[in-house]
Amino acid sequence: MARDVQITFDCADPAGLSAFWAETLGYQLQEPPKGFESWEQALEAMGVPPERRNDASAVIDPDGLGPRLFFQRVPEGKQAKNRVHLDVRAAPGLEGDARMAALEAEAERLVSRGAARLGRQEPAPPLGAGHIVMADPEGNEFCLD
Repeated sequence: MARDVQITFDCADPAGLSAFWAETLGYQLQEPPKGFESWEQALEAMGVPPERRNDASAVIDPDGLGPRLFFQRVPEGKQAKNRVHLDVRAAPGLEGDARMAALEAEAERLVSRGAARLGRQEPAPPLGAGHIVMADPEGNEFCLD
């Protein structure tokens, strides 16, 4: 039996980073608990003090297919290169110049949203289709592929 997974990001600003990844992946902020119109209302009712209301955030695939992404505040900053990263499939079905043009367009869009471009790997047939290495607003590496 396959298991469900959640991908967890340690970060300084859960709300900001979850907004970035929701925009990047076409995800949405997880809805507040039943009976509450907003997370602010829910956290107030739960007695969470204002300074702790950005301790966590989560985004979900609106179609229910992809994993939930959870963002938790930690006191330390990012220390080293990620050993695990996300590959964002930004050019499905495209090859060659068309593929790289689509990846470049997505890289530009994400840079305008706070990402950083780290490098480009050119296509190397027969196995290498090419990709662009990026970092999210808190420095977590990912690839547009």
